[in-house]
Amino acid sequence: MTTKSVRPKLTLFDLDNTLLSGDSDVLWCNFLVQRGVLDSASFSARNAEMDARYRAGTVSTQAFSEFYVGTLAGRTPDDWEFLRQDFLASEIIPRISFAAHALVQHHLKGGDLVVMTTATNRFITELTARHLKIESLIATDPELIDGKFTGRTHGTLNMRDGKVARLHAWLAARSTTLADYASTAYSDSINDLPLLRAVNTPVVVDPDDQLSTWAREHGHLSLSLR
Repeated sequence: MTTKSVRPKLTLFDLDNTLLSGDSDVLWCNFLVQRGVLDSASFSARNAEMDARYRAGTVSTQAFSEFYVGTLAGRTPDDWEFLRQDFLASEIIPRISFAAHALVQHHLKGGDLVVMTTATNRFITELTARHLKIESLIATDPELIDGKFTGRTHGTLNMRDGKVARLHAWLAARSTTLADYASTAYSDSINDLPLLRAVNTPVVVDPDDQLSTWAREHGHLSLSLR
C-alpha cells in the first residue's frame, strides 16, 4: 500500500482591511498630515480620492503605488525611522484585533509557511509583519538611489495580477512552485481576486461588496476579524 504525500501548507495574508482594520497607506498619509509633514489642504482630499478609487478597483496599479510611495521621496530610510516607529505604535498596532493575531498564530503554530503579501510598500509594512511574527513579506518595493527614496517604485508592483507574479517569483527563489503547497489566502478586496483564484482555499475577510458577492456565488468561506 502506498501512502499519499501530504503537501506543506502555504498561508497568504493580505494586510490592509484584512489583518489590519484600516489601510496602511491611507493611515500613513493621515499620520504625516497630523505630524505636519504633509499639508492637509493639498493632500487629504487626494488621499481620500485614491482610497475610494482603490476600493472601487478603478485606479491603475502604477498610479496607486507611486502616489503613496511618493510620500517617502527625498529622504533616507534613517530620516524616516523615528516616524515609522511612531506610526507603527500609534496607528497600526491598535488596529490589529485579537482575532487577527490569533489567526496568524494558529497558522504559524500549525507549521504553515506564512506570508504577508501587500500592495503597500515594504518600508511601511515590514514593521507590521515583524510585529505579527510573520517572517516572509512580499510587498511593493520603493526605489532607492544613493540611499534616498526617489518617490518611484522598483520592480513588479505587488497588486492585483502582480501579487500572483510576485508570489510565483518568490516561490521560485525557494526552488518551489505554488503546486507544491496546499495554499490558502485571506483578503478583503476585489483587487486580490487574482490571488484568491490562484490558491486552493480562498477566504474572504470582512469583504467589500464585490468580493462578498464573488465568495457567495462560489461557496467560499467568509469571516470577520473585526
